[in-house]
Amino acid sequence: MEIKGCKTLARINDVAIQLVENNGEKWVPVKPICDALGVDFSAQRQRIERDKLLSSTVGMITTVAADEKEREMFCISFKFVFGWLFTIDTDRVKEEAQEAVVKYQLQCYNALYDYFTSRSEFVEQKQIEIDRQLEVVETAKAHFSDAKNVLSKAESRLKQLRNLTMDDFDMEHRQLKINFAE
Repeated sequence: MEIKGCKTLARINDVAIQLVENNGEKWVPVKPICDALGVDFSAQRQRIERDKLLSSTVGMITTVAADEKEREMFCISFKFVFGWLFTIDTDRVKEEAQEAVVKYQLQCYNALYDYFTSRSEFVEQKQIEIDRQLEVVETAKAHFSDAKNVLSKAESRLKQLRNLTMDDFDMEHRQLKINFAE
């Protein structure tokens, strides 16, 4: 198989993890990751091959090995490498890599939680904001209704004042009396 490109994806415990492009697909060799983590490559390969889903995402890809020679390497699809790493038993990882693996697995748990709960959190937050805004609208309506009543009474009184004549004033013995009880 022809190698289209090989890039360093990451470094784990000073081991370069390569990303290999082959026929337009991205692959990651499994052995260097196992070596870097201190887990048994043969056991991981068997685990991957027994897994119904992961077994369909692996293949032998020709790549450049550490000794600069072309070799066929057992690779996993780049798309699935993160899920495979998530399943590694941290008790089987060498001690100096355990903290990094646990941290990575925690990030995976958080990513899964965020993915599966973000929709319900959005709906919940949206409903809280809708309820809050409904209170504002109801308060504004009540204030508007009160203001409308005050305005109506003020306009009525203003109309009465404008309609007062000197004769009305004289009839009230020169005292300005207006019925504001309305």
